[in-house]
Amino acid sequence: METATTFIEKLRTAIAADTFVKLTLSKSAAKDKSLRNIFVRQIELKGQPMLSFTLRYISRDEVKNHPIEEGMAMIGLWLGNDFLNGDLFTLSEDVSIQYNRKRKARLFVKPASHISKPTPTHDKEKKRMITAESANYLTALGIANQEGQILKSGQKKFRQINKYIEIIDSLLSQQELGDHPHIVDMGSGKGYLTFALYDHLRNNKKVDASMVGIELRPKLVEFCNELAQSTGFEKLHFLAQDIDEYKAEKIDMLIALHACDIATDIAIAKGIKAGAATIVVAPCCHKQIRKAMKCQTALQPVLKHGILEERQAELITDGIRALLLEAHGYKTKVFEFISTEHTPKNLMITATKAPPKPDALEQIAKIKADFGIEYHYLEKLLGD
Repeated sequence: METATTFIEKLRTAIAADTFVKLTLSKSAAKDKSLRNIFVRQIELKGQPMLSFTLRYISRDEVKNHPIEEGMAMIGLWLGNDFLNGDLFTLSEDVSIQYNRKRKARLFVKPASHISKPTPTHDKEKKRMITAESANYLTALGIANQEGQILKSGQKKFRQINKYIEIIDSLLSQQELGDHPHIVDMGSGKGYLTFALYDHLRNNKKVDASMVGIELRPKLVEFCNELAQSTGFEKLHFLAQDIDEYKAEKIDMLIALHACDIATDIAIAKGIKAGAATIVVAPCCHKQIRKAMKCQTALQPVLKHGILEERQAELITDGIRALLLEAHGYKTKVFEFISTEHTPKNLMITATKAPPKPDALEQIAKIKADFGIEYHYLEKLLGD
């Protein structure tokens, strides 16, 4: 108990001296093994210092906030009972406590591994690139009210919009659009992200961009064109057209979010052929490869399960898309993106101009051979 008391007192001292960085409880000894570890940091909530606990379960994370004294008491109860290891990081020293099977504790102290600490903020509003006060189109789109406040029903979409703009802004720092860029959004839907990007480029970045949204549904196109006109977005237009039929001599940025199956390939091919400096796609559905796939590897017994076969088809489809982009002179990134629709399909592929990757086509050929795939639709479109 004396060792545990010393550990808790070191935590108390670090918090009082404002040198506390973080604390981790690990090596679960509880009967319920689903709770793997607990991560603790200090935050400020409504002006009060608090300890924030992230409880990391196998399938989820839970965050709970407690006053300092209450939080330290909870740590004292967990240590030596539910968790056998505790690691405290401060600006002055790192302290570890370890319990053996007989619950005998040992304390280890070493020089601090951190030279700075995170700012203890929690409830400060995140700075948004798109704000309801300045973006009057958000009201027409049903995200904000007439007073410029984000509706409860529009919170999720508002976060999605700003996440999307953050991603695009990061891409622009790597690949400039140049003067008077032309941007094509294939499958623009109701235009949530199209309006936000145009707004960001014209008003935040001061880029003289023109933008067109391609959408099959005439009613949505009519709505978006009327909104663009009423908002004063003079160089934003929408066309009721199949993306396969759209032709443009110049595309500086090609965007296609949740274009279904081979529609994503059609959009990528158009971007590559037009020499787009930046291509951004969020694929949806992967029917072509799944139907063609006949696994020739040791994974064959695993892929007899439909759900696993579907996931493998998604990986192969999007992996080959990224490699084909690299073969044609793009640097790619594949990552999770907050879905812009009510769908779990939230993968995003971004591509910016770079030297071609010489062995990309060979890698694709090997993947196709392993999975019995005759061709990827994007290959046909590009003539590879």
